[in-house]
Amino acid sequence: MATPNEEVVGKLNSFLRGEISAVETYRQALDKITDPALRSQLQSCEQDHEQRIQLLRARITELGGTPDQSSGAWGVWAKLVQGGGNLLGEKTALQALEEGEDHGLNDYRRDLDELDGDTRNWVESNILPNAERTHGTLSTLKRTVH
Repeated sequence: MATPNEEVVGKLNSFLRGEISAVETYRQALDKITDPALRSQLQSCEQDHEQRIQLLRARITELGGTPDQSSGAWGVWAKLVQGGGNLLGEKTALQALEEGEDHGLNDYRRDLDELDGDTRNWVESNILPNAERTHGTLSTLKRTVH
């Protein structure tokens, strides 16, 4: 049976895999986007995900766990979704990115109750506000790109 700390580390690693997948997906999208203003905003979102990766890895290590190094199944799904989006243009690519943001934000919110109090507070303070901001940026971009 997993200890409470192992369960928390498992949830944080799940979050981490989602963030790694997000970075992979943004990089795929950025390979296809030529508009400089749009590229700049997407690069900013990608950097937000990179920062969350570093924060999550540090927290997992702090709790005595080993941070995952790859996106695992998340990455396979993201590559399929984004690959299809890249074939259909910027608007569809943004929609795929926003769906990923929706999924990640929903994961954070859904799994908060499965964390210990300190880690929950840490996620609410250090991760969730940035995830909400990135999600909002993608929603706005999707509505403004024609």
